[in-house]
Amino acid sequence: MTDSKTTPRRRSLLKGAAVAAGALSVPMVSQAQTTTWRFQSTWPAKDIFHEFAQDFAKKVNDMAGNRLKIDVLPAGAVVPAFQLLDAVAKGTLDGGHGVIAYWYGKNQAVALWGSGPAFGMDANMVLAWHNYGGGKELLDEIYKSLNMDVVSKLYGPMPTQPLGWFKKPVAKVEDLKGLKFRTVGLAVDVFTEMGVAVNPLPGGEIVPALDRGLLDAAEFNNASSDRVLGFPDVAKNCMLQSFHQSSEQFEVLFNKTKYDALPAELKSIIDYATQAASADMSWKAADRYAKDYAEMQSKQGVKFYKTPDAILRAQLAAWDKVTQKKAAENPMFKKVMDSMRAFAQRSGRWKNDTDIDFKMAWNHYFAQKKS
Repeated sequence: MTDSKTTPRRRSLLKGAAVAAGALSVPMVSQAQTTTWRFQSTWPAKDIFHEFAQDFAKKVNDMAGNRLKIDVLPAGAVVPAFQLLDAVAKGTLDGGHGVIAYWYGKNQAVALWGSGPAFGMDANMVLAWHNYGGGKELLDEIYKSLNMDVVSKLYGPMPTQPLGWFKKPVAKVEDLKGLKFRTVGLAVDVFTEMGVAVNPLPGGEIVPALDRGLLDAAEFNNASSDRVLGFPDVAKNCMLQSFHQSSEQFEVLFNKTKYDALPAELKSIIDYATQAASADMSWKAADRYAKDYAEMQSKQGVKFYKTPDAILRAQLAAWDKVTQKKAAENPMFKKVMDSMRAFAQRSGRWKNDTDIDFKMAWNHYFAQKKS
């Protein structure tokens, strides 16, 4: 017969066993100290592009829990916008958010990811080429040749950008000649070929330059960014549709040494956060850009015009001249062009043959019927 009385020592042993059993039933939680990375965007704090950068960071932070935190600063907080790549490569910043056309001065081939007609591909198709058609490997090769210790991830397909903001609408190619105009990347060469005097200013400097008469016209990107930057305050005419930057996307940069030191699961979180941010950015843009587009017309007196086809054809002709010359001078430029062209010919044909004309359906429901 068992003694009904339990000795103090036995009670202590039973209590310890119970605690141990409970501990085994609780999932193990990482107690590692939070790693905080300092990022900078190439955008003013009030720009929706900076908001997109913060959206990306939030997705990483939420999924990484207490293991990794990305803090995003606006352009100029640490370095000027156009110095971001160097700052990330050197470790002055842990990462950044921008567009690769800004590194055009280091190797002009990088601008092919954002400038020009991309052989008829929109921004989402360019991202398809980048991820599945060899573009990513080519970009890695370019950065390695520049001794840039970075990891680059592209995401966020941008809608076709406007030709730009003008004091009065342009109706023909000749109207562009001699204008003092702001753009960036290979678009600088395209507009120069068309007789335009180009100044590649950063985003935050464009409207003040227009206001002071240092520029006659300028482009930036989209209805929301253009509105918050103040374009409607200095110009009332915006020409929509252009081939100069019809397929651009964002770039998230990481210092390679710090990125490579991350455990595999955190690298996966960054990968999936990039993909999620790409979709989310597209959805948010469709909502916000449309609202600002409508309000600039109804509240600020802005008039939007379609860029004449003659100007669009002139852009294509200028693009061909510019890129043929650069391909002859720069083997990497030609290598990127050839890769992009091969993908566009195959996948573009499929897309063009498959897609419906959505404008037909929109007009059916919303266009004003002629009496």
